[in-house]
Amino acid sequence: MNKFKIFSVALLASVTVSQAQDLNQAKKAIDAEQFENAKSILKSIINTKPSGRASFLLGNVYLTQNIADSAKIYFQKGLSAGEGAKLNYIGLGQLELDNGNIAAAQTNFALASKDVKKKDVEEFVYIGKAYMAANKPDYKSALAILSRAKINNPQDAQVLLELGNAFYGDKNQNEAYVAYRGAFQADPTLIRAKMQLGVLLKGAKSYDEAIKAFNEVIAVNPNYGPVYRELAETYYNIGRNKPSKSVESMKSAINFYDKYMSLTDYSITSRMRHADFLVLVGDYKALEIEANKMKQLDNVNPRILRYLGYAAYENGNLDLAKTSLESFISNPANKIIAKDYITLGLVKIKKGTSADGLSVDPIAFKEGLAIIKKGIELLPIAAEELNEVGKKFFTQKLFKEAASIFELSSSNKDSRNYLDDNVYYGLSLYYDNNRKDVKADPIALQKADAAFANVIAASPGYQEAYLYRARTNRLLENDDVMVKSYQDYIDKTTEKGAEEVAKPAVKTKFIEAYNNIAVIYSKTDKVKAKEYLNKTLAIDPANQYALDALKSLK
Repeated sequence: MNKFKIFSVALLASVTVSQAQDLNQAKKAIDAEQFENAKSILKSIINTKPSGRASFLLGNVYLTQNIADSAKIYFQKGLSAGEGAKLNYIGLGQLELDNGNIAAAQTNFALASKDVKKKDVEEFVYIGKAYMAANKPDYKSALAILSRAKINNPQDAQVLLELGNAFYGDKNQNEAYVAYRGAFQADPTLIRAKMQLGVLLKGAKSYDEAIKAFNEVIAVNPNYGPVYRELAETYYNIGRNKPSKSVESMKSAINFYDKYMSLTDYSITSRMRHADFLVLVGDYKALEIEANKMKQLDNVNPRILRYLGYAAYENGNLDLAKTSLESFISNPANKIIAKDYITLGLVKIKKGTSADGLSVDPIAFKEGLAIIKKGIELLPIAAEELNEVGKKFFTQKLFKEAASIFELSSSNKDSRNYLDDNVYYGLSLYYDNNRKDVKADPIALQKADAAFANVIAASPGYQEAYLYRARTNRLLENDDVMVKSYQDYIDKTTEKGAEEVAKPAVKTKFIEAYNNIAVIYSKTDKVKAKEYLNKTLAIDPANQYALDALKSLK
């Protein structure tokens, strides 16, 4: 062999070894969610020597970042790029899944796994991941393909990790735990498997245990970025579910997300994920700063208008909020979410509200409400966000507007504000129809009655709901429901003990109940009517109504 040929073979071997090392680095960067670093490594590999595997990994990174066009380019290039070329059929298959073309996706997956050796599982692992990463995840199909891979190689850590993810997505916590534990035992360097054990606890709302598990991951590798994102989300959930810890927990959530960002990258894609998290925790001052930084990085990215609009609304810049959100929503290429419509609708209403907050332009309110309804049609649970808005109108005694807001969320039993919204919906309708010089609207009062009935069904011990249901039916002249509701109020309150009954406000309400029940009985049962009037006098011997009514019954 001549020297030139020896040199060429040695150089080729050197390039191959170097490429394999770089691929491993890229995989580690992807796992650590350092996507820009991974893209840089993979592009460098491809520029040195076309690599099907590198093209596939790079395409997957673009898919993770929701940049499908770039992903498709690299998958197609990778098909003719030698080693690992067939993997790119999997990437193209996921694109077909995202487009709803299941048969075409399966054809691509079949091409990728054709002639795979019995002990090889890589293709099956990536097909399983594709099913789970699709716009509409298919965990059953992922489980089927990954179970097949496990039969081929039962101790493969990556197979077990992805099986865990598939079981978790399929809501099978026990099997997910077994798979994650097995993955970490098979490969103690696979830190994500250990982290996922904490994710299981977070999903089960065992937040203290989840934090403990994530801290164990940090003890193994303090520079593993994704664990700080999981901690951020855990503290966010604590703040959302435990109001007494909300401020403290949200602050911790933001700090951990900042740590996550510092260990990953500050690309436009990562900044958008950060912006989404800031929206979740309600830090709109920080969101405004982040949105302006994104604008400097990529002034043409339309999603930045969403964040600018949200931040501007919350920070009081209504004109900027209006122009930003209208521009974003009007672009048919943008994927509009419920919050976009809801925020724009609230902007319209706010712009129509007087400076003192005591009046609202009816045309502006109607226009804003119509836009809000579009958002709720997209995602009914998004009506949860309207609770504070409705309460503000209620506090300002704008009962008609408050009722219109609470009507949108009070029917959704899945809402965390379901009980609260029904209480305020009923009260808003009642007070709006119990004003001087206002003719009561029976349809509105029937809705109020239904709202109070919902409250009673959800929380039978909440005695005020019985009282207001009685008052509502008094306006409706539904005597039977009124009498029963007043009596239920008396009974439920009495059950709470003498201390509750002795409260001056409760005594006043008891007198109201006794006197109104007596009015109805006076038409049919004078003995019963006298009984209730005497109950009033037992509380207030000088009650003029009861004294006069007793005289008239003699």
